Amino acid sequence: MSADPLGLLLRSFKLPTMAKRYPETLANAQAHGWDCRRFLLDLCEAEAADRKERRRERLLKESGLPAGKTLGSLDEEQLPAKVRRQWPALLEGGFVERAENVLAFGLPGRGKTHCLAVLGRELVLRHEHSVWFTPTFKLVQQLLAAKAAFKLAPLLQRLDRYRVVILDDIGYVQQSREEMEVLFTFLAERYERRSVMISSNLVFSQWDQIFKDPLTTMAAVDRLVHHAHILEFDNPSLRASEARKRSAD
Repeated sequence: MSADPLGLLLRSFKLPTMAKRYPETLANAQAHGWDCRRFLLDLCEAEAADRKERRRERLLKESGLPAGKTLGSLDEEQLPAKVRRQWPALLEGGFVERAENVLAFGLPGRGKTHCLAVLGRELVLRHEHSVWFTPTFKLVQQLLAAKAAFKLAPLLQRLDRYRVVILDDIGYVQQSREEMEVLFTFLAERYERRSVMISSNLVFSQWDQIFKDPLTTMAAVDRLVHHAHILEFDNPSLRASEARKRSAD
């Protein structure tokens, strides 16, 4: 029996889900008396749903988000009350469309990284935004290497395709002047164009430890805060609480 030419055409048009579903959908259409519009709509909806799922999978794979940091693993009751109030609006993702930033401050072990990683994952799953998660020191290393090879501009262009970049633990980076300059360049490039999400154990008044130069520190803070949602993690240490629970068990 020769292959159905319509099925072959669907494959040639790179519509794999429609081609796969075509025989079953055709049988349903014949059995239930579907008209052409209903038949085509069923196939198109299946293709659209499959493409959406494949895009989500690709975005998650490219994101670098830590495994296990999911919405289901986040105990929202342990978050500070103010963060809990801000959380629903952040999940809606409107801040990405407005190129606003999310800045999470608090001592180590308070849940900053977990919270931002979960938010990044939900931006992919709910809104199909491109997200990239990286420890800040790794980004700085990449920027420095690119600058040394006279390829900083192409690297910044590649990073610009991410709607959101999550910089984890910016407070642990003690930069030299050259390191400070490339990090500032990255932040300045994204200002009012793309969103940045940052976790830090240092409050703004201590950021001179990061950027060294007072004027550069002021300029960096000014750009980040101008359109930003500030999350203050002033809750007790979640790690210490989990350790006590394990000891009790």
